[in-house]
This record gives sequence, structure tokens and C-alpha cells, in this order.
Amino acid sequence: MRRRKGFYEKYIKRILDFLISLVTIIILSPLLIVLTVIGTIKMGGNPFFVQKRPGKDEKLFNLIKFRTMNNKKGKDGKLLPDVQRLTSYGKFLRNSSLDELPELFNILKGDMSIVGPRPLLEKYLPLYNEEQRHRHDVRPGLTGYAQVRGRNGVSWQKRFKMDVHYVRNISFRGDVKILIETVLAVLKRDGIDSEVSAKYTMDEFKGN
Repeated sequence: MRRRKGFYEKYIKRILDFLISLVTIIILSPLLIVLTVIGTIKMGGNPFFVQKRPGKDEKLFNLIKFRTMNNKKGKDGKLLPDVQRLTSYGKFLRNSSLDELPELFNILKGDMSIVGPRPLLEKYLPLYNEEQRHRHDVRPGLTGYAQVRGRNGVSWQKRFKMDVHYVRNISFRGDVKILIETVLAVLKRDGIDSEVSAKYTMDEFKGN
């Protein structure tokens, strides 16, 4: 059965996403330029990380972030583990969530929304069950319901339940509440690390 969209989701949400992302990009343009220059120096080249991610209806798009890891390789010619390539500058970007700022351009373009389930890796697509796939019924978000209730410190199963809960209960009031809680979480740096691995990225999802 097709999910029925409310008035806010159908007519207002995309307009607000466009306007807010545009205004934010303009206001933060000096900071974006500074981070681009510093990133170019710190990373020894391209300061941006671009990767295919599934969006609405599982359609792939190019997600853009500031790079937080270098490209150092081991003796075998393969990239070192993430934890070894994550730089101190990269840790700062992740702790402050500044690495996510370029996603404002994804929102402006229409690939993403300000609030929604976070866009995950393409390789996870075959691993979702039917219920979990509903997280792709809407545009992925810069922040989301799951991010303000644990971020990387909750299990995948719980995270997906929260994503689907959001999709089925989208409202203007709910989005505003998530945005306020996101700002507070970033300021308090809540849930940055996974409780299991104590790393700066979520443990890999391997299915149910």
C-alpha cells in the first residue's frame, strides 16, 4: 500500500529545504572557503570526499563531504584501515560535524533533505529487509531522528526502526524538534563514537 503524504511533506518540505540550504550556504560561504583551503593543505590535494549513496527510491547520487582521511597505503599497496588514515584534522571535522557541510549542496540540488534518514553505503542495499527499505521512501537527510537519539552509538536494527518511524510520521513540528536536538547534540558532541568499537565510524552493517 502506497504511503499517504501529509501536506507539509508533499508541498512545504522541499521548498524549505531549498531556501534554508541556499541561505545557509551564503551565510557560511566564508567558512566553507576556509575549510576548503585548509583541507587542500592538510589532505595534500582534493579536500572533498565524493561517494555514491542511495537516495529516495534507492536512486544513487553523489554525496559530497569534506575529507577526513588521507590515502596512505600499506606495503601491500592497499589503503590502511580507516582508523589509521583518520587524521587529527579529520577528527576535528567529525567531532564538530563540519565534514557534513558540503551536503548543503546536495540538499540544494534535491538529492537530500535537511531532515531524513542518513544516506548509507550502496553495498547495504541488498541487505535490507522489506521493512528497512522504507527508509528510502523519502530523501535522505543531513540529520535525522536516529542521529539525535544515539547517532553512532545505537545498533543498526534500532537505527533502522527509528528511520522508518520518522518516514511514517513526518511533520513540520517533528523536523523542527530534530533540528533543535541536532544543534544540542553537536554542541555536546553526543554519540560521536560507536559504543562497540570506540571508532569514529559505525560498525559495518552485515544484514539481519
